Amino acid sequence: MEIVFWVAIFIILYTYIGYGLLLFVLLKIKNIIGGKRLVEKLGYTPTVTIIVAAYNEAYIIEEKILNTLELTYPSEKISFIFITDGSTDQTNEIVAKYPQINGMHIPDRAGKIAAVHRAMFEVETDIVVFTDANTMVNKEAILYICRHYADASVGAVAGEKRVQIDDNADATAGEGFYWKYESKLKKWDSELYSVVGAAGELFSIRTNLYEPVAPDTILDDFMISMNIALKGFRIVYEPEAYALEKPSADTGEELKRKIRIAAGGVQSTIRLKSLFLPFKQPVLSFEFISHRILRWLVTPYLMPIVFIINGWFLYKYGLTSMYGLIAIGQLFFYGASFLGWQLEKKQLKIKIFFIPYYFCLMNYAVIAGLYRYFFGIQTVLWEKAKRK
Repeated sequence: MEIVFWVAIFIILYTYIGYGLLLFVLLKIKNIIGGKRLVEKLGYTPTVTIIVAAYNEAYIIEEKILNTLELTYPSEKISFIFITDGSTDQTNEIVAKYPQINGMHIPDRAGKIAAVHRAMFEVETDIVVFTDANTMVNKEAILYICRHYADASVGAVAGEKRVQIDDNADATAGEGFYWKYESKLKKWDSELYSVVGAAGELFSIRTNLYEPVAPDTILDDFMISMNIALKGFRIVYEPEAYALEKPSADTGEELKRKIRIAAGGVQSTIRLKSLFLPFKQPVLSFEFISHRILRWLVTPYLMPIVFIINGWFLYKYGLTSMYGLIAIGQLFFYGASFLGWQLEKKQLKIKIFFIPYYFCLMNYAVIAGLYRYFFGIQTVLWEKAKRK
């Protein structure tokens, strides 16, 4: 039992701390031996199509349109497609007011995957950029993204998601902290070899590498980019191209979003099972297992196991033993998480407690997501999380 306890602790620490430290060391060694990978300067401007899939986004779609049309890029090399399939509000009518945009609409809602696949038949440019309707992109984003395509080994480029956390943020402040850490890991993944998948807020691909994903795919953006990585192309992370997104309205809304992502993570793991064998793409497999598999399928289940075993060791060896110190540490951490939960309900703003609360919430979402996926509860259609 002690072996199980210590192995579990090692995996937990490796997942959330050790992997980042190992990446840092590996990059230092890599840069000493082979030199730092050179990044192209701004100026490479292939033809680009921006695709935005929007469903009932009338409250924000005009702001998104204006944001998109103001992007800095040669006007003769950029085009825009907004898909509003199934929208029942004024989204389609608002898009139709802008002749610069190719608006696509059918009455039926078949989901984002079907909409994107339909739009791809209209694309004739070298590069496709996908961005969500509720995120705002910085003006130079496309220039920063496209410079990487001067390198023939690059098949996709992922932008950075930035969560707008203000001074009055509540428990969702943990979301901003998480994304800062996640962005650093993505940057290091990219420098070592490749990012492990892209998020839908802002990412791009070479058009000729696009491969339609199955209609029941939950994380379509992740799978579209990973299918390109499986072909031997790199996914580059570009933090200077970023999408600003408001935080979830509350932790209930954030939990709903995280559970869906977790269910999609389980599905993606099954479909990317070839990466469990590192013979073909060893570095990508290492990154995939360390950055994704351990978070999606292993660590959330080890945490309660460690807590239970630690309780038995505390009874067996006493409070003054090493196991006693570990138990105190766990109780302090979970106590802070519980306090963060209670403070959120009282609408008190003490951020230091919200980070452990968000961490526990995130791991609970993984367990709930696994349940939803295997019992067929999770639909491919997005149930949008409310934003502030």
